[in-house]
Amino acid sequence: MNHTIILIRRWLMHTKVWRFVAFVSAVVGLVCYALSSSFNHLFGNWNLWKIILYTIFGFIISFMILYANLWNRSRSLRFKAHTAFLVLTITSVYTFFFDKVVNGKPDAYSLISCAAFSIMSMSLSRQSQCGFEVDLLYFFLGCLTVLLMKIKLPLVFVGAGFSYSLIIIRSYLSSINNIVENEYFGLQGENSVVIEMDSLIRPSNDFSVMMQNLMTCTTAIHQEISNLINRHIKEYILDRSKSFSRCDFVMDTLLLSKMHNLHEIVKLMIGAGYEKECSRAYSNWRKVFLQECLINKIFVLQDAKIKIENDRKREQYVDTMMGRLMTALDVTMTCLFPIEKQLCDRVFSGFSTTGSNCFIEVCQLATFQLLNLANSVGSGSPSKSCLLKKLDIFKQLHSLIPKFESLFPDSTLLYQAIKVKNKLGEASRDLFKDMHNFIFKVPETDLVDSSYGQHHQMTIEVMSYVTSVCRSKRTLEQILHEYSKVDNEVEASSFFVKQIEQIIGMLEKKLIYESENYKDLALRHIFMLNNRSHIEAVNKSWELETILGNEWFQNNIEKIHKNHELYKGSSWNKVVDFLKLENNENTTEELLKEKIHLFNSHFEDICRVQSVWSVYDNKLREEIISSVGKILLPAYGIFVGRLQDILGNQAYKYIKYELFEIQDLLNHLFLGNQNI
Repeated sequence: MNHTIILIRRWLMHTKVWRFVAFVSAVVGLVCYALSSSFNHLFGNWNLWKIILYTIFGFIISFMILYANLWNRSRSLRFKAHTAFLVLTITSVYTFFFDKVVNGKPDAYSLISCAAFSIMSMSLSRQSQCGFEVDLLYFFLGCLTVLLMKIKLPLVFVGAGFSYSLIIIRSYLSSINNIVENEYFGLQGENSVVIEMDSLIRPSNDFSVMMQNLMTCTTAIHQEISNLINRHIKEYILDRSKSFSRCDFVMDTLLLSKMHNLHEIVKLMIGAGYEKECSRAYSNWRKVFLQECLINKIFVLQDAKIKIENDRKREQYVDTMMGRLMTALDVTMTCLFPIEKQLCDRVFSGFSTTGSNCFIEVCQLATFQLLNLANSVGSGSPSKSCLLKKLDIFKQLHSLIPKFESLFPDSTLLYQAIKVKNKLGEASRDLFKDMHNFIFKVPETDLVDSSYGQHHQMTIEVMSYVTSVCRSKRTLEQILHEYSKVDNEVEASSFFVKQIEQIIGMLEKKLIYESENYKDLALRHIFMLNNRSHIEAVNKSWELETILGNEWFQNNIEKIHKNHELYKGSSWNKVVDFLKLENNENTTEELLKEKIHLFNSHFEDICRVQSVWSVYDNKLREEIISSVGKILLPAYGIFVGRLQDILGNQAYKYIKYELFEIQDLLNHLFLGNQNI
């Protein structure tokens, strides 16, 4: 029923409908008048010339009524005055002769012709504003009432009822005209919009006029909202922790007249049956504003599809887009859309369904662009950065889902946001579970020369990954719980820890395998010492033992000490053996000379080779040198004393290094990271 009423009201607002009604009524009226007794009384019987003249006159009248809207283009007030005077004169003369000549009861043709001409006059008043249409309507309604009274006096009520109906219909449509006209003139002065004079003379109920009014008010609101949002974006960039709780307050500062004008125009258009046209126009204008001005220009999110072949450039681009996306999601859902929601609620006050549909339509394009970009940010080859980006976006979307639910309840936008969040969660889960297949692959371009025992790039990458995912432990545990593919008996937290332990265990195995590439056994232990020291340093910096447990890292420290001892044994035990003396009196001079010679030779070789090796940091280097000195210097001092006792002054011919020189050479070990 409501739909039918809206359609009827829409038809009543169209000038084409009234043009057609006026034309048909004029034709019916002319034909019926030609057949009526009134015509015969006034003009006599028909003949050829009367038929020709009446046909020409009827054609002219019908043609003028059919194109009555063209009369509005005349700007001559004198023309309108002359036309009104001419109509007044003709109707007066006709009334005089009609009252004088016509007697008796009128026939049906006379009644129909008067009724038709009345409807024609009312329809004509909907198309033109020449000034005589209303007078002509009253004239024919009066004639109809008089003719009915001549038939039978009580028929005056029929004439009065018909006249009242036409006058009420015209009054209702004219009231709508006045509202539109007032709004139109008010907008012209308020928003300084230059409007052609002929557009003001056209009927105010014209659909194009209402659309122009809607566009004018919406444009004014655009500027207010744009200034508001630009201010908030600048404040947000300066302070990322800033809340947008002031959005409600700022909305109230918009000019009430602009809001009122826009609401009145919307109410008018919906009341006239233009609900779809109004909502479509409003949505399109706001949608373009939100898309172009806010998304593309402020956040510069130009494309949701990332197509960059170079991995490094692609990652840089993704990082840039990632930052913009996080800001855009936060600001859009926290500030832009709530403002848009308030705007729709006020503009479509009293039309909640239309307002809700408009709001969803306005936000749809921008939301889909943000969600598509969020869905594609973490795409590409599996990697640590890929997983972390997915986790960040998942966390952001998860925190914003309540806002989606409040802004877009039971909407495709809410379901799409949940779908993207779920897709990111599932992808993060799968990537986390399979990361051990990708994390150990280090590109050749990123490999650092490890020929001097430096800790491997693989260790750096893996531990960087471990610290990153441990920072996101809560998010990952939530994902593993919500999108679980593990055994029901295994908790998400336990699975998380086991995955990390598995990755670090695989790292240790791969490091042992890499160490076997060194031919020098001592360098193998230095290599393992450096890598395990890096793991220990990461543990101290990030307190990973709170996640993996202290036992694992105690084992790692024990392995560091073991590698340290193995290094000393493989490098210095043989040198120290040259300094050992038997506790008997059979030690000969030749044996002492051979031992000091072998010591000097091996000591020099070790110092020369290991001076270019690298250790993890200065603290570890000092610890190694100190531990070597504790076993080497006392043994060397005892040996030199024994040599002096046996050889006397000749011993100085074979003693190449003093104790301080031995210490100095030891202090020059492991300077590779400074010399390379």
